[in-house]
Amino acid sequence: MPPKASTTASAGPPIQVLVVDNDLAHAETMADSLRSIGFECTVAGSGKEAISLLESSTFEIVITDLQMPDVGGLEVLAKSRELQPDAEVILVTGHGTIESAVEAMQRGAFNYLLKPLDLKQLRAVVENAGRSQYLRRANAELHRRLDERFGFEGVIGNSPQMHDVITRLQRIAPTDATVLIQGDTGTGKELVAKAIHQNSPRKKRPFVPLNCAALSEHILESELFGHIRGAFTDASNDRQGKFEYADGGTLFLDEVGDMPIPTQIKLLRVLESGEITRVGSNEPVKVNVRILSATNRDLEKAIASGSFREDLYHRLKVVTIVLPRLADRREDIPLLVDYFVKEHSKRHQKTIRGISTAARRRLLAFDWPGNVRQLRNVIESMVVVDIDEVLDLDDLPSELAPPVGEEATDGVVNAGDGLHQLVGKSMNEIEAMFIGETLKVTAGNREEAASMLGIGERTLYRKIKEYGLS
Repeated sequence: MPPKASTTASAGPPIQVLVVDNDLAHAETMADSLRSIGFECTVAGSGKEAISLLESSTFEIVITDLQMPDVGGLEVLAKSRELQPDAEVILVTGHGTIESAVEAMQRGAFNYLLKPLDLKQLRAVVENAGRSQYLRRANAELHRRLDERFGFEGVIGNSPQMHDVITRLQRIAPTDATVLIQGDTGTGKELVAKAIHQNSPRKKRPFVPLNCAALSEHILESELFGHIRGAFTDASNDRQGKFEYADGGTLFLDEVGDMPIPTQIKLLRVLESGEITRVGSNEPVKVNVRILSATNRDLEKAIASGSFREDLYHRLKVVTIVLPRLADRREDIPLLVDYFVKEHSKRHQKTIRGISTAARRRLLAFDWPGNVRQLRNVIESMVVVDIDEVLDLDDLPSELAPPVGEEATDGVVNAGDGLHQLVGKSMNEIEAMFIGETLKVTAGNREEAASMLGIGERTLYRKIKEYGLS
């Protein structure tokens, strides 16, 4: 069942559902069945009334009869996609055919149900659509809160991998569990740690980061636990460590896999006892700190080699978050590019009207070994060096510079070595090749491909089907 607004605070207001059927008794039966499990339902007795409601109100789920006398269900579906593209549309009909079902799904319907309706099946389908909408809400809310404070480039994304990450963040942030964040360099581990802190009950207390790889063993221990005057050379005063400074808040241990073994032993003791002892002192100090840690190392291999303690590993990984490489979620690159263009044009007080198709293609095709951090730096570089208010191939840094000849063509085929491949082919063959190559460049992202090709998404879908492209 979907979470109800009355029982689940994080769910927010109940999902808004529009039920459309010219048989009002049937529409009210569906609505009452859904109201019983927490949905807020509005009933429309015709397709024309439904479109009027779509123009004036917001709905997250639309359930519509397929065949109605004035405006049919497919027209309601089309209008819903136009006015409220995030809404999930479920079609209901007593005259079902394979063709009508296929057409409905091709036009973006969430599901297709046959009359006479099984109300249990209806509730199951709507619950599924509701879960999708609650996830979209949670995603948007987390993005909004992070955007206000951090820029949150590590958690921007619409890919399945990032949906999973954001869902996991929503679940663990309100708890006090220790979290191990794993991922390659540049994937946004610290930003995810900040997100967890900011969405936790500790958000009004300090968030304290410490890079464990940047310090020697003795300095690291002093940074973590503090020291008393005279504990070592140059210790001229008592000093509070990160644990004491973060009391009541969150301590983020970055690159924890590089922590020396002696320090690991002391950290484990703190996690078990909730007490720290300053270097040079015998007096324990109680601390209340949530530990978040991150690493780009394989800690299980480190355990096998003896460079990391297994008992500490299990204390740190009560919950694990694994951040994907940018190359594994290419569909998020356009979102990140647009976000960074806005961020850096504002920061450097420059007007950027857009980014060329050719430049987008290079950004989408690159492997990004430095992940999101590298993409962010590349976009900043392009914004800084740009002189014509449009980011193009000439603004790319050297590692992304296109092959000679691409600057002149701004297309999939270079003038010098690819044009001859088109000679003798039909226009349909050429069109199919261009669409196929564009889909490869966008990693299958049809919205981005349609934008690159300068056509609508529906036209692109029809062409994909026509040419048998995947």
